[in-house]
Amino acid sequence: MTSFNRSTSRRLQKLTRIPSVWEGDRRPLSSPHAQFTDSETKGECILWVDASEGIVRAMDMVDPSTGPEAIVRTLMQAIEHPQTPAKPGKPQRIVVRDREIQFYLRGVLQDLDIAIDYFPELPLIDELFRSFAEVIDNQIPDLPPKYAKLLHDKAFEVWQAAPWEFLEEQQILSIEINKWDVEKLYASVMGMLGIEYGILFYRSEDSLKRFRAAVLSDEENLNQDLEEAFLKQDCLFLTFDSSNDSEDDDLGNLADMPLSEIQPTFGNIHPLEGLRSVLYEEEALLTFAALESLLRFLRDHHRQLYDEDFPPLSRRYRISLPELDQNRQSVSVTVSTMTELTAELEELAGLDDDDDDDDDSIFQAIRDDLIPEDAFMSLGVLSWETLNYLRQGDNYQAAGEFAQIGDGLPIIIIQTSRPKAKAIIENIQENGGLNAICFHNIADPFDDDDYDLGLLQTHNHELFLFGQFLDDDPVHIEARKKWHQRCQNTNGYCGLIIAKGLTGASRGNPQLKDMMALLEAHSLSPEELSLK
Repeated sequence: MTSFNRSTSRRLQKLTRIPSVWEGDRRPLSSPHAQFTDSETKGECILWVDASEGIVRAMDMVDPSTGPEAIVRTLMQAIEHPQTPAKPGKPQRIVVRDREIQFYLRGVLQDLDIAIDYFPELPLIDELFRSFAEVIDNQIPDLPPKYAKLLHDKAFEVWQAAPWEFLEEQQILSIEINKWDVEKLYASVMGMLGIEYGILFYRSEDSLKRFRAAVLSDEENLNQDLEEAFLKQDCLFLTFDSSNDSEDDDLGNLADMPLSEIQPTFGNIHPLEGLRSVLYEEEALLTFAALESLLRFLRDHHRQLYDEDFPPLSRRYRISLPELDQNRQSVSVTVSTMTELTAELEELAGLDDDDDDDDDSIFQAIRDDLIPEDAFMSLGVLSWETLNYLRQGDNYQAAGEFAQIGDGLPIIIIQTSRPKAKAIIENIQENGGLNAICFHNIADPFDDDDYDLGLLQTHNHELFLFGQFLDDDPVHIEARKKWHQRCQNTNGYCGLIIAKGLTGASRGNPQLKDMMALLEAHSLSPEELSLK
């Protein structure tokens, strides 16, 4: 048996002895709906009270598997750091209703001259636990108990169906129910970006539009305004989170976690109620009908919804409702894609702009399989002397005659390992050789940053990405400025050097012996390559 350190015993012996009797006990404290509620409502409660004064000196919640040391730790709090208004001190006598606790405390406290007695009933603690039980019993569960398991099962069906893999937030589905004072719900699926996963069931089209508009407006004050807009929504929701209570925000993508770590949450948002993670009976039935009809629709139209275009689809289902009155045990639900509303939301978000369509077509045309990810890339200049030397090499491609004006030929240098450099050269040759080098400015639709794409065009009109630069990077701005000036001197002629030695001493500064190919080309604008 573990005992106090001698120094601890001496410290406790010096404390004032209070001429009172303390009651102590450890009992289960849980909600009857604990299977589907917060884990904090599960466990055992340890109480130490001063029966003479009628006050609680210390209380703690512990896991049921915690050993008997826990009751002593709480007793130490009661003695040295009691709750207000009690003052530090040790009791003259302790009574417990558990023989094992009695014998354990007698062994641990034997040096403190405290009597440890057994009583089958502890009046003050019994009354306190009765009060706790009433509070817990009167707590509203997150879900109506008779529907809790059913809704959790449906939530996991949604998780496994993963509608966010083929539906974006602005691709809205209407769920026509005409029951529980709700004509339609408007479902928006979250999760395609891998940040938040769930489904919002808006009670009105107007609420959905207002929230989407608020999110997209006034980006400078987004954090402040978004909270207000969030609470003004009128919707039911199902969201998913990790059951891991770790405070580490970097838990990875939820979609990569095992099913056992996924925790669904149901709730309601309303401008006059705010956010509550509780569903009442009608809301639970409404949510069940919406989820069941949505799952059937996703199953029936899975392939069509995977298409790039959002197709017009509609289907009616009869949903059997659990534990409903005998007169009506099912409800007719119609699920439809809302193509016009989706187009309106895409226009609001700027997702259907012509520029975006052009960008999409450009991205589709660009290949990124030529240059290895770990390759070193830089913009530079090749002196005329070095140019004349490299023109004698085996892997030289001429682009035409040009005057040697200025400090040299503007070049792009790609440095990688010898095998990968050889593969780049062979790939370009197989596509007819290098024709042009181009820089094309483009906006990223996801982070709103502007990028300068470095592109190589081969003679068979294939486009390969060799670099992606932030458009406002001062180093890149200066390099592009010099590139443009040198290209003007050479009447648009430039070159590509492919070098080895990425992991050697010449990394980032390839020497003549590292340069495996010189391919001359033309510097062309995006317009000349029909990119705009």
